[in-house]
Amino acid sequence: MIASKKERATAQKSFIFDYLRSVKCHPTAEKVYEEVRKKLPTISQGTVYRVLNNFKDKGQVLAIDTKENVHFDADISDHAHFICEECGNVYDVYDECSKCGILKNRKTKVGKINKYQIKFYGTCTKCGSRKSLS
Repeated sequence: MIASKKERATAQKSFIFDYLRSVKCHPTAEKVYEEVRKKLPTISQGTVYRVLNNFKDKGQVLAIDTKENVHFDADISDHAHFICEECGNVYDVYDECSKCGILKNRKTKVGKINKYQIKFYGTCTKCGSRKSLS
């Protein structure tokens, strides 16, 4: 077995993680690349994708699959996501899930819940209000 070398903390990783922690939206890898490139113009798209996937694999960020893209979230606390089927935006949902008895007690008949990822699908208020205006 080959000994695994300790992973290096690089400027690219730091900028990518800091960007994800600084935003409330759930950016795609492309958006992360666009924003990080403003500070690190030489960073490649491939590097951004590799770093994001590495963060996801290590549980440092969440990857939220939608119909169109994968969105990333640096908030790995227990919470759900609302995905708008009209615009594709992803929103955090906190309080509604905490009221559910199963999630509050973290127990089911089949076992103890350690963590969860719930996705709600629908139409966000922005898209809903646009429809009502038409």
